[in-house]
Amino acid sequence: MGKREREVIEGEVSKKRRRLGSSDRLSALSDELLLVLLSYLPVTDLTRCGQLSRRLKALASDSQLWKSAYYERFVRPRAVRIPGLREAGTMNKSLLYSSKLSKWLEDGRLVRDGGATNWKRQYKLRHNWSRGSCKRSETVIATCPSTPPVLVRLHEGAIITADCAAGLRAWSTQGDESLIATLAWGADGQSSSAPSSLAIDMSSANEVNFDISVGFLDGSFGIYALDRRQRSITCQYMHPSSTNGAVTAIALSFPYILTMTEAQLLSIYVFPLTEDQPSRRSALASPRLLSSLRSHTAWPPLSLGIRCSSVGISISVAYAMPTFMAGWSVGLQELRLTAGGMILESRLATPLSEGFVPLTAVEQRAAQEPLKSQESASFLGRGPRSSSLDVSRPWFTTQSTKPTSLSYSHPYLLTAHSDNTMTLYVVTSNAQELFIGAGRQLWGHTSSVSGAHVGDRGKAVSVSVHSDDIRVWELESGIVSSTTKRRTQLGAAKSVAIKPDGREGATPFKNAPSGEGPASPATKELDVATLSQGWLSFDEEQVVLLGEGSQGAQALVMYNFA
Repeated sequence: MGKREREVIEGEVSKKRRRLGSSDRLSALSDELLLVLLSYLPVTDLTRCGQLSRRLKALASDSQLWKSAYYERFVRPRAVRIPGLREAGTMNKSLLYSSKLSKWLEDGRLVRDGGATNWKRQYKLRHNWSRGSCKRSETVIATCPSTPPVLVRLHEGAIITADCAAGLRAWSTQGDESLIATLAWGADGQSSSAPSSLAIDMSSANEVNFDISVGFLDGSFGIYALDRRQRSITCQYMHPSSTNGAVTAIALSFPYILTMTEAQLLSIYVFPLTEDQPSRRSALASPRLLSSLRSHTAWPPLSLGIRCSSVGISISVAYAMPTFMAGWSVGLQELRLTAGGMILESRLATPLSEGFVPLTAVEQRAAQEPLKSQESASFLGRGPRSSSLDVSRPWFTTQSTKPTSLSYSHPYLLTAHSDNTMTLYVVTSNAQELFIGAGRQLWGHTSSVSGAHVGDRGKAVSVSVHSDDIRVWELESGIVSSTTKRRTQLGAAKSVAIKPDGREGATPFKNAPSGEGPASPATKELDVATLSQGWLSFDEEQVVLLGEGSQGAQALVMYNFA
């Protein structure tokens, strides 16, 4: 039976919704006008516009739209926290969106790259960091324990590992995380001792080739060059062994290299550069010792830094320090030298009161002689002394246990502890003073913190002894306003847990991809219950840490936020 026709009553208004006309008024607008309209949309609506049509998808991906959104969310909030800007009443006018490099702080390099910067990708990358959203992968690098442990560093998308069994290796973090190059110890006059410290020349702007420095247990150190195009690592220089013990820390900023030995001897060398040496890839001549200073109070963990300028060299040494009857604290030494090695200035700072007594100073006080000159003094720990400690001041900060990790990137000095906490110190360094503020404890981990690393833009990453406890910290949010300071002291610093693949916490080691040579054993699943982790580092796109299983198998665990 057919459908009965609807009876039409005269004067009755139809309740049926009227269909709109088929005219598309938006399509009639020019691209310029549509871009203006899209600029007023929030990011969530901007991404939905890409699903409407191909034209709107192209316009919604416009780089200038995402550049403005990036500035408003990630740059402007940091600029607002600059001291004095809010009080001056110029915040609204001076911090409006602009392409001037001075307004982009550390992100100015993205503006400097011009059209080569994909602002939508950069926004997504920073958004994933803020939520802890990432993808996890693992690469097994050793099936048996290594003594000393495997050393790892991350730089420009390359992971450098050094261990006594497999030698010096370079891995790529892009694509299939394959092995780039390897170099065995003991060949071509190299040291046959086990590596004890590792550093990369961060001052080099070359993303393809960069220099690597390795310290060894016998007191020697070597300089190596990685060529990613040729997939090779070559030894440029090998320093002879020393009686001062193993090289426990090393830093490189060519042509200067800084070493700290087991005997607490700090040495700085300079490599001669001659006109008949056309390439840095060739062998280097023996370096010249510029200065050598001995410490009596510096204890590991250590963080060495070296900066070169046209007028000289600046050296920073951050270290753990035991104090008499007050536990452990930290210290920072800054040295300024001429290019010829003469010490122009030496400054020491600790977060302790002026009457602190280093633990080793009590035993050495009777044997110490008056200082004859600034150059002849031991570096580190030569502060004013008294017979007692002033612990009445509220900013007096010590820890009962030795720090498990220490990382320094001006102005942040971060230490990790076995009591599930970390301590954040803010360093002030200018022409007038070197000062370390009161330490603030950071809570968030549920087990002992085994490693922490401070990077650019006030960001830090920490990891506990359990594999499912990795956190990203925004250190800048805890040092500005008094309200935020009180929250930080109570353990409410801003942090987010890393959630790989959208899941809460990390997952056990899965089948890792096999690679090449001795670094690629058969894939195996590690016991996550006994997984212990210590070293970690990160760059703009990923976090890399070293994991160790119950049977001693070790793997590089990568968390990619891109």
